[in-house]
Amino acid sequence: AMAAGIRVDALRPRWDFPGAFYFVGTVVSTIGFGMTTPATVAGKLFLIIYGLFGCAGTILFFNLFLERIISLLAFIMRACYERQLQRSGLLPPNFRRGSAVSGVGSLVGWKPSVYHVMLILGIFAITLSCCASAMYTAVEGWNYVDSLYYCFVTFSTIGFGDLVSNQKATYQHQGLYRFGNFMFILLGVCCIYSLFNVISIVIKQILNWVLKKFECRCCPKCHKSSTRLSRRNAITPGARLRRHNVTAEAEGQYDSDTEGRRLSGEMISMRELTASNKVSLAILQKQLSETANGYPRNVCINTRQNGFSAGVGALAIMNNRLAETSDSR
Repeated sequence: AMAAGIRVDALRPRWDFPGAFYFVGTVVSTIGFGMTTPATVAGKLFLIIYGLFGCAGTILFFNLFLERIISLLAFIMRACYERQLQRSGLLPPNFRRGSAVSGVGSLVGWKPSVYHVMLILGIFAITLSCCASAMYTAVEGWNYVDSLYYCFVTFSTIGFGDLVSNQKATYQHQGLYRFGNFMFILLGVCCIYSLFNVISIVIKQILNWVLKKFECRCCPKCHKSSTRLSRRNAITPGARLRRHNVTAEAEGQYDSDTEGRRLSGEMISMRELTASNKVSLAILQKQLSETANGYPRNVCINTRQNGFSAGVGALAIMNNRLAETSDSR
């Protein structure tokens, strides 16, 4: 190529141990610059298998890093909040976390704001990118804007491949530069990943707020669906109407409060439901008994003489109570 007049950059050997380690890092972090790729069939098959488990493990590592960084930020912000409360006099000066005083109303259920977490992660990401860009400008010879562009493309795992660090054959302080390059990429990818997750939460909150503002309250269909979702139970008024009409004399007088709440769809207890329908349940049991035995059932006060006297446990208790109800009728 050089004899033909084609310019060839002096690149370091790509498949030595540092080059292979760099390639593995770009694979599992899903950056994929494309400067180093497998050429054989065995290498491509190995990359498929290794990338499947390697990318999954890296995503797990990113999630654990996100959890730890959020816990650390929450701890620091809570400590600052407690100090602010102590200065304002809302907490005693000898306050200690975990003591009996920790149950004060100002700290119960306290959580850091997602906007504060996003702001802290954003400042840290910008600071990290500026420091890494200064190193790349000094070592790689890029201008500062190209270095910032490379940091964003790399840290966000976009990886276009137009600018790739650590590709020359030799560097001044090469070992130190490789270590710094590895640490900047590792911290940058973890930080940007955490920042993207927090930004997605903020975007979700903004979209929910916008949809709530533009909610169609004029359309009866939308209003009906929102009313159903706002209920605490799944009981629909009129969904469980009786198939057969029973006369008012047989049913008796229902409790107005219980019946009104039942028909409105509000949750009622099993005791109230049984109390409001005890006469209907007694009539139903009597009809079932007559159908099973083939003759009308004579109910006595003595519960042992009913048609279901052989019942035990909860069934026997229910039969006795229904028998007393039908007898009192």
